[in-house]
Parts: sequence; C-alpha cells; structure tokens
Amino acid sequence: MPWYKKLHWQIIIGLILGLIYGVIAAAQGWGQFTADWIAPFGTIFLNALKLIAVPLVLASLILGVASLSDLRKLSRIGGKTIGIYLGTTAVAVTLGLVIVNLLQPGSAIPDTLQAELGAAYAGDAAMRSEAAAAAAQRGPLQFLVDIVPGNLFSAISNNSNMLQVVFVALFIGIGLIQIPREKAEPVLAVVEGLNDLIIRLVDVIMLMAPVGVFALLAGTITQVAGDDVNRIIELLGALGYYCIAVVAGLVLHMLVTYAILLKSFTPMSLKTFYSGIGPAQLVAFSTSSSGATLPVTMERCEEKLGVSEEVSSFVLPLGATINMDGTALYQAVAAVFIAQALGMDLNLAAQLTIVLTAVLASIGTAAVPGAGIIMLVIILEAVGVPSAGIALILGVDRILDMLRTVTNVTGDATVATVIAASENQLGAPNLSESADRVRVVAEG
Repeated sequence: MPWYKKLHWQIIIGLILGLIYGVIAAAQGWGQFTADWIAPFGTIFLNALKLIAVPLVLASLILGVASLSDLRKLSRIGGKTIGIYLGTTAVAVTLGLVIVNLLQPGSAIPDTLQAELGAAYAGDAAMRSEAAAAAAQRGPLQFLVDIVPGNLFSAISNNSNMLQVVFVALFIGIGLIQIPREKAEPVLAVVEGLNDLIIRLVDVIMLMAPVGVFALLAGTITQVAGDDVNRIIELLGALGYYCIAVVAGLVLHMLVTYAILLKSFTPMSLKTFYSGIGPAQLVAFSTSSSGATLPVTMERCEEKLGVSEEVSSFVLPLGATINMDGTALYQAVAAVFIAQALGMDLNLAAQLTIVLTAVLASIGTAAVPGAGIIMLVIILEAVGVPSAGIALILGVDRILDMLRTVTNVTGDATVATVIAASENQLGAPNLSESADRVRVVAEG
C-alpha cells in the first residue's frame, strides 16, 4: 500500500495543512471565514467521537467486567490498574516540579508583561475561578456522592459525567457475574452487539479524521491569534520558558517513564508501541480530549498492540476517566510557574501539597478540553497562590492542552499493554495498517 494511503500519514498531512492554513488565515485576516466555513468540520468530527464515547465506555466496561468471570479476577486486575495509574501520575507531578524548579521559568516574566497578560485574560480567569470556587466548597466526600448517579439516563446524557458512567458499567458488570450464566447471556448479547456496532462506527468516523484534524487545528490557530499571527509569536516568546518546561516534562514522561514500564513488564519494542498507538496520539492532539479519543485508542491497542479485548475494555475506559498524567504534570509546572512569576516562594511542604492535590484532582478531571485549568485553580488555592494568576498562562493553554492530552492517551495505552502482559493476554501485534479495513468499510 502506498504510504500516503495509510491512516496515520493522512492524519499527519491533515495536521500539517491545518497548521499552514491557520498561519496564513491569521496573517490574511480570514479568522471569521475560518470560524464560519472551516472550523465546523472539526466540530463535527469531535462531536462524532463524543457521540460514541459514552456508549463505548458503558458497553466495553460491562463486557470487560462480565468477562472476568469472578470478583477475585476483577479485584486483581482493577487493583493493578488503579495502582499503576496513580503511580505514574505521582511520577508525572514530581517530574514536573523538578523541571520547573530547575528552569525557573516564572523568573523570566517582566512585571510589565505580567500586567498585560493579567489584563488581557482577566475575564477568563474570573470565570474559571468561580467554577473552581464552587468545586472547592464541596464536602470532603462529595466526590464519592458524585460518582453514584441518581438517574441512569441523566448520567449517560453528558460526557462530563464519565465517572458516573464508569460506576454504572462496573455495577452492571458485577451484577452480571453474580447471576446464572444462562440468564446473563441475553443481556451480554445485546451489550456485545452494541459494542461491535460502536467499533464499526469508529472505522466510519475515522474516514473523516484527516479533514477533521485539519479543521480543528486551523480553527485553534485562528482562535488564539485572531487576525494577527504576531500574537501567537508574542505569546510563545513571552511564555517560551514556561512552554519549554511543560513540553520537556511531557516528553520525558512519555519517553522515560512509559518506556521503563514497557521495557520492564512487556516484551514489546518501543517502535512497535509508538507506531501502533500513533494515530490515537494524533487524534488526541487535534481534539484535546482523551474521552473523545477513547474509541480510537481501544481500536489501536486491540488491533495493533495485541492487547486482549478483555483487558482493553476494562483498563482503557477507566484510564480515560482517572489517568491524567499529562494534565497533572502541567498543573504542577503551572502552579509553581505562577508563584515564581508573582514573586512567591513555595517551600517543600507546599510542593508536596501540589503532588497530593494534583494526583487526587487528576481522578476527577473530566476528559474534555480545558477541564484541567479549573482543577489548577483548586491547586493554586491549596498552596496559597492567587488564582487570578492563571491569567498569565491562559494565552497558551489551548496549545499545551493538545500536548498533554497526547500524554494522557499514551499513558492509557501503556498501562493497558502492561496489564495485558501481566495477565498473559498480550498477543502478537498486528503490524498491518487498519486503513485497509477502513477503506473496505467506505467501499462496502
């Protein structure tokens, strides 16, 4: 097959063309045209992925739990999964703190620029602070209350309620284990049919991926830059050290932490892993949503990495909900950066508080674009840094959001591969390109 017909290359081409068009559109003042005629195709692609995210989590988790056959196996796999997720998140936060303390990016922000950025994003900062204040006033066990929905249909009607969907799926799956197999079979047949349907819909939606990522990236650039491409250059120049600190942390976490896990606990080569998960990373970059990317992540892990359906249908939906390594690392860097920019010194106790708060906050962070910034406000308040300081970083947050989502999705796939290997459910990777099957769907 020619290289340009492979799905991941088509997505890369879409990203590059979107970047080029976005810069030209900003320079030529085509922002309104792009918003009216280009960006909607990206929104359609993103909405299509979101459309199947909740039913996919519900169906795959029910099947995953029910296929474990007994609660002891569920407890074993679940314990390992949550333990590794929390462990990698703690490592990510610590790595972020080490980098931001070494580079000291906040010290490079002059007072005049602090004032300009604060004034430019004061409205956004106030809105995020209000949302975080409402979250911070909840009781200590409110997160447990929020996990259990009072109405099933209300829970599945909103992608931000993914923790509730996970609870419902686990609850139903455990119930199916407890009843006689012959009575569970009709329910499982319906759920399995739904799961197979959704996986096929993923193939259809991915036909639009090159166009979708082009439109998403073009829309993002023109939204950030407006009709002045110099605005992006100015923001990146002013906040360059901060961006470097975040990106360095994300890259190191993916290339070191995940590589150590893969090399230590699986027989898979890094080349095989990253080539297999590549298209999911590209979709994550363009959508900034690990929840929306979940269907693609599951397909790639099962078909290209050899992860069994039993493991992927349990580990990956759970990861898209509670595993936010990239988000937690960014929150640690951002919190210390803002403190440095404001001339505040965070002692060891305050930075340990950041580690604990960021790890816990990552569990409750919705797998949707921009949710991490709200949890950042809670972290800032926990260590006594003025939450209005987020105005300093909002200008580049959308770009960094795309990168940290890639880390989140890569972490999900890494843990799924490790768990599959530990359960002897990691088959030989299928190195052929799934675009063959996608094209068959399109032609048939």
